[in-house]
Amino acid sequence: MDKQAKGVLMGLVAATLWGVSGTCGQFLFQQRAVSVEWLMSVRMLGAGTLLLIAAMLRKDGHVWAIWREPGSRRKLLTFGIVGMLAVQYTYFAAIKHSNAATATILQFSAPVLIAIYLAVRYGQRLSLFGYAAILLALLGTFLLVTHGNIQTLNISPAAFALGIASAVSLAIYTLLPGMLLKKYNAMSVIGWGLFIGGLAISFVNPPWHSDGIWDSYTYANTAFVVLFGTLIPFYMYLKAVQLIGGQKASLLTSAEPLSATLISVLWLGVSFEAMDWLGALLIITTVFLLSIRNISRGT
Repeated sequence: MDKQAKGVLMGLVAATLWGVSGTCGQFLFQQRAVSVEWLMSVRMLGAGTLLLIAAMLRKDGHVWAIWREPGSRRKLLTFGIVGMLAVQYTYFAAIKHSNAATATILQFSAPVLIAIYLAVRYGQRLSLFGYAAILLALLGTFLLVTHGNIQTLNISPAAFALGIASAVSLAIYTLLPGMLLKKYNAMSVIGWGLFIGGLAISFVNPPWHSDGIWDSYTYANTAFVVLFGTLIPFYMYLKAVQLIGGQKASLLTSAEPLSATLISVLWLGVSFEAMDWLGALLIITTVFLLSIRNISRGT
């Protein structure tokens, strides 16, 4: 298998695993009464620890070097709490109040927020592709949330607010560690970000204070969220970026909302109507529009 094919495959698998893990989270929240806070502490501490161990086994000197510089320490702590923890918590809380498909699709509007921020930040106008992406994202969100009827909400206000907060958090998570990733190995940065976020949420619900109904399905889904929904896809996505570049890898993340939707419908029986599918398609299309060219430049 050549470099390009391997990178594409790893990116698709990573995005698919993220989508499936969201559905596993929905099962744990809605059918086994597991709390979001407990799952976050276990997921982030577990995956963060394993990533850092993997980095150490690879003799990555950045694991500890990142803590020696005061500026890097501050950025890493901010990334772990404001970036990593915020995006993980709002996403899974949105799943709890709605379903994995809806939460993932709402979060997928983050690239549009990033594009707007970068255009404003650097005083550059959006291209036609940028404006089209914003319009599609707004229309897709409207159809997903209201089914075309402005007087009704298809999801609860809490689910909608958390879904939008998840998109905002994902935008912050994407932009925040830029300087760290230029200076340090991505595995060390992501590993510490997960560990710091997991440590912070542990003050709310420590991993040893579990709740919910525990049986073989609970254990299996929890293990999947930690290993196949966090550790493995993070590693595979980083490798995909290394092999095929960030732009191509970001396009492949469209497999995440698709896998979350399909698994939610087929496994958990989530009702997804024509308006939902249309809204999802419009939001996912924004990623392709934004990837056509750098939208912070004029056409």
